[in-house]
Amino acid sequence: MSDNPCLSCGACCASFRVDFDRSELESEGGRVPDGLAVELSGRLVRMRGTDHAQPRCAALSGKVGEKASCGIHDWRPSPCREFGERAPMGIGDDACARARARHGLSPI
Repeated sequence: MSDNPCLSCGACCASFRVDFDRSELESEGGRVPDGLAVELSGRLVRMRGTDHAQPRCAALSGKVGEKASCGIHDWRPSPCREFGERAPMGIGDDACARARARHGLSPI
């Protein structure tokens, strides 16, 4: 099992909207399952559940901060990949700290 707290936290998945280009959908040759996205405009789609007052991505499983995981981790859209790559394990990343604070978690 990895020591990377990002792989079990899930705070970002239950804090932010996730918009991405429709070319990332399976039906368009990408890898994100179509059923997990809602259309916003011609080219833009959003991960289902991330636009709610209390966002929670439809691909997120488990309890945030304890044992959470992405059900489509290998197929997640580019904003999710970029969020994790921007600051490994959230260290020094303000967006990560904000997401964790939203769920009563201390920064990493």
